[in-house]
Amino acid sequence: MLGSRAAIRYAKAVLSLATDQKSGEAVSGDMKLITDTIAQSEDLNQMLQSPVVTSSDKKAVLLAVFKDANVATTNLIDTLIANKRLPLLNDVASSYIYLYDEQRGSQVATVTTAIPLTDALKSKVLAKVKELTGKDAELKNIIDESILGGFILRVGDIQYNASISNKLNTLKKEFTLN
Repeated sequence: MLGSRAAIRYAKAVLSLATDQKSGEAVSGDMKLITDTIAQSEDLNQMLQSPVVTSSDKKAVLLAVFKDANVATTNLIDTLIANKRLPLLNDVASSYIYLYDEQRGSQVATVTTAIPLTDALKSKVLAKVKELTGKDAELKNIIDESILGGFILRVGDIQYNASISNKLNTLKKEFTLN
């Protein structure tokens, strides 16, 4: 699970509130947008972490960037500001996504390949993940040319490495030991 204990507590509180208000899906979308935006903008991440930028400025920026956010999301931002925990926003959002997916019986499967997956391969991978875990999964494809070929599948704590580079490294170790 991602994040600190405090981030997980905030995420659980927001999840409970969103579930009660039947807005879990909307808040999940907000949290995905928050994590994606922070990951793509180093300036936003630095602003959130900076002790020099005032809380009111941080709030103004966040409300401008996430102007279409759900009420529960804006309340989370207000609470984090009031408790001087705004640097945890990204961890809270990541934890919320994880907890929400777990509550729905879903998960994220990460597939690292040398080239983008075709739609046919995506459906086969999703079927295999469902067979292995018994849960639906959202597929995230990461392109890493250094694996040369094959794939690396990661679902939760399970990792299956069927990459060419892994097989070459295994052979290299075998030859150096003998």
